[in-house]
Amino acid sequence: MEPPISPWLFAVLLFGGMLIMLEVGRRLGIRRRPTESEGERGSLGTIEGAMFAMFGLVVAFTFSGAAGRFNEKRALIAVEANCIETAYLRLNLLSVKAQPELQGLFRRYVDSRVETYRKLPNLEAAEVEVAKSKKIQKEIWTKAVAATQLKDSHADAGKLLLPSLNSMIDITTTRGMALQTHPPNIIYVLLFGLGLICAMLAGYRMSNGQRRSWLHILSFAVMTVIIVYVIIDVEYPRAGLIRLQAFDQLLVDVRAGMN
Repeated sequence: MEPPISPWLFAVLLFGGMLIMLEVGRRLGIRRRPTESEGERGSLGTIEGAMFAMFGLVVAFTFSGAAGRFNEKRALIAVEANCIETAYLRLNLLSVKAQPELQGLFRRYVDSRVETYRKLPNLEAAEVEVAKSKKIQKEIWTKAVAATQLKDSHADAGKLLLPSLNSMIDITTTRGMALQTHPPNIIYVLLFGLGLICAMLAGYRMSNGQRRSWLHILSFAVMTVIIVYVIIDVEYPRAGLIRLQAFDQLLVDVRAGMN
């Protein structure tokens, strides 16, 4: 699934916005500092600390969630590969006459599954391939049920093959849901807004100096933007720089073993 906004665009907007808000905060501080008492400065520091802590909490929350969902998606690739491979091996329990047709259907099915993930994050194209996969699933199930009833099939073919086929089918739904599970867009709006507010507060605190410290300004803005970009990229691992294609190789390897 594609992110609601391009990670690059989000990063550029956040970077520009933070630089502007740092300058706004600094100018507000320059105007206010002459009339500000020591007591007011102490109370403002408490509020600033609370805002930065809140921003850090939101960043930690979104990063932890994104990393957890990334690991889940990666693990589900291995689960699907194992399910397909197990079901394919159990075709040997069927009649020798029924095996070639089902093996051919399995090859087409794995090809379709690999193609589905190659087409992401283009969701429309991927959905077309998913529909094709589901059609092949039905063919496999129907023919497998009939094949388990043949006289020269193993007595336990139905007990062993059909549950493995069921697992192979179920994992497609699980992976489909995992691809569409993301935090609400309001979380990213909150992250963006808190970043701008913290930048303004940081600029206000920097107003004590007569000159701008570009080292501190750029360090704060750049590192914040990088962290937020990585969060979005990890959350949508098929749309940005971070990709799951290397893990999709497991399905390609399973398909190679079917030749």
